[in-house]
Amino acid sequence: MTLDILFQDEHLVVVNKPAGLLVHRTHLAKDEEDAVVQRLRDQTGKWVFPVHRLDRGTSGVLVMAFSPQVARLLAAQFSSSKTDKIYHCLVRGFCDEMGVIDYPLAKLNEQKGRSRFKIEGTERDAETHFTRLAQYQFPIPVSRYDSMRLSWLEVKPKQGRKHQIRRHFKHQHNPLVGDSCYGCRHINKVVKEIWPDDFRLMLHASSLQFVHPITHQTMTLKAQLSDKIVNVLSRLAHYQV
Repeated sequence: MTLDILFQDEHLVVVNKPAGLLVHRTHLAKDEEDAVVQRLRDQTGKWVFPVHRLDRGTSGVLVMAFSPQVARLLAAQFSSSKTDKIYHCLVRGFCDEMGVIDYPLAKLNEQKGRSRFKIEGTERDAETHFTRLAQYQFPIPVSRYDSMRLSWLEVKPKQGRKHQIRRHFKHQHNPLVGDSCYGCRHINKVVKEIWPDDFRLMLHASSLQFVHPITHQTMTLKAQLSDKIVNVLSRLAHYQV
């Protein structure tokens, strides 16, 4: 399946990554043939170099470079928080209308075994801003509650720590729907039962702004929500409160 290319020139390419697809093979998934890097290489006929990453379950704007030099220049913008990122996500519970989660995060490393990720090193600053766009009360029991409360959020992480959004909202007791690592098993079980065809991690990288490292033009790329997220939000719209 070809990827949805949002922008391409001789230096870089920007795609709308689908959920469920790795950015590149890792030592834990080295046998998987399918990944963004491989698809783009076949689709563009060029070698591509990762600049940043989105989790396998996350969809949305993803940048790749066509040379190591451009990749390094772009990566420097991400590491110094000079990019503007906007995500959208569906979380458990009713959130405040807006807020900031300022909670340092330690580094995560992938590992084999019972737990996929291991916390290592000292904690680093991590700040996530959010605005509530809608909240829903769905009339179906979840655990000891008689209804399912959810919030649809616009999220702007200042940094790009591994799993920053997912870990931050778990920290404030509003885990993301569909999150198998940090989520609420009761919510996930119910959502998977009532909407099995649309169950996924409800996190989407909607917009990314960066400076083109060669032309120095400010680039703003936006990616449409996936059909699965749109389907879930359409059903929830009847229960907005």
